[in-house]
Amino acid sequence: MSSSTVSLTANRSGASLIRPTLTADKKPSFDFAGNDETDALPATGADTSRAKDLSHSIKEASETVLERSKDAVLTKNTNSTTKLRKRTVVKKGSVPSSSRPPWKTAVSVIVKNLGLLVILVLFIQMIRRLAFNQGGSFDPVLVSNSDYERRIAEVEAFLKTTTKMMQVQVEIVDRKLESEIAGLKSELSKRMDAEHVVILNKFGEYDGRIESMEKSLMATEWLSKDEFDKFVEEFKVKKGVDDIGELKLDEIRAFAREIVEKEIGKHAADGLGRVDYAVASGGAMVLKHSEAFTGSSRVLSWFSGNVRNDAVKVLQPSFGQPGECFPLKGDSGFVEIKLRAAIVPEAITLEHVSKSVAFDRSSAPKDCKVSGWLHNDEDTSKEHLLTKFTYDLEKSTAQTFHVLEVDPILIDTIRLQFTSNHGSPTHTCIYRVRVHGHLPVV
Repeated sequence: MSSSTVSLTANRSGASLIRPTLTADKKPSFDFAGNDETDALPATGADTSRAKDLSHSIKEASETVLERSKDAVLTKNTNSTTKLRKRTVVKKGSVPSSSRPPWKTAVSVIVKNLGLLVILVLFIQMIRRLAFNQGGSFDPVLVSNSDYERRIAEVEAFLKTTTKMMQVQVEIVDRKLESEIAGLKSELSKRMDAEHVVILNKFGEYDGRIESMEKSLMATEWLSKDEFDKFVEEFKVKKGVDDIGELKLDEIRAFAREIVEKEIGKHAADGLGRVDYAVASGGAMVLKHSEAFTGSSRVLSWFSGNVRNDAVKVLQPSFGQPGECFPLKGDSGFVEIKLRAAIVPEAITLEHVSKSVAFDRSSAPKDCKVSGWLHNDEDTSKEHLLTKFTYDLEKSTAQTFHVLEVDPILIDTIRLQFTSNHGSPTHTCIYRVRVHGHLPVV
């Protein structure tokens, strides 16, 4: 061999000790730390075969030596040499003699996996066969197309039936919802109508309250700004000051007390504190009137010419007593009054009984007008419209209305005419008529 030489010598005579001689050329192939580039590379296939041949030769030689040798030392040396050679060959080849090729291992794994896959497919087919055909013969591979078609038809029929049932249920639910919605609408409309009626009633009550408040406010005689300014000026003049803030509270109270007492005295003097030129005790009289209301208790003998004797009541204080009036028939009529003297008229006052003591206030006059004129020696006269007014039952019992004429005129006779009353169809009561003014300046 090229890499080593083994020399074996045997002495058949047995005179001398025979030992094998291992001669090896020190070449770089056996040097584990060799410098040759080929030694650093792994062992190739040719080196592996040479190592195997060398191993085989060494084994045969060893067996021959063991058969012939009887010396224990020789056997020991031979085994040591053989072991050393084997270790050297294994290290150099690095490939065990009993290892399998990789391709065989891969083929074995693939075959095993394919076998498992086939077994799994067959198991699945068996399960499907048992599921679709219970009690029938087992077909391990395929299920016939007729079975699939039958199953599909059954599924389609089931779906159609289910769809129809769902449609029927949906229609039933729709009808129920429609009926419920209709019932709710009708109930809601009824409730809204009832609430509408209640709201209208509430609004009616509020309107009535507002109207009553307006009437009460209109009936109240509020102090105007001019009157208040006049009051302040009078107070300043009386006290001799320029600023009312300089006065003490006690002084203001004393002045207010004086004003109150003055007003009380004015109202005590015939209630208004103004001269009445139509009072009977001063010489005024009733000249004419419309048809009087007689009723069951009236007597015709009370008449004196064209005027009833009780017509004088319209020129006298009634002192607030109900029934102390002059009744005229129907809801319209008139009264002509001769004043005590010729005057320049300023205002007309009409009175009626207070609602706190009246039995029935529907007989009070409502829409009225007053005209006046002056009689001269030739008995010719020119009539003037003094005022038009409406007597309001919600205001004070004595209501005063100013004359409309701007230019001063002179009159001695007036005519009070009413065209309606507050509801009585049988009669209208006149409690008192007053005429205010002043005498002409000569």
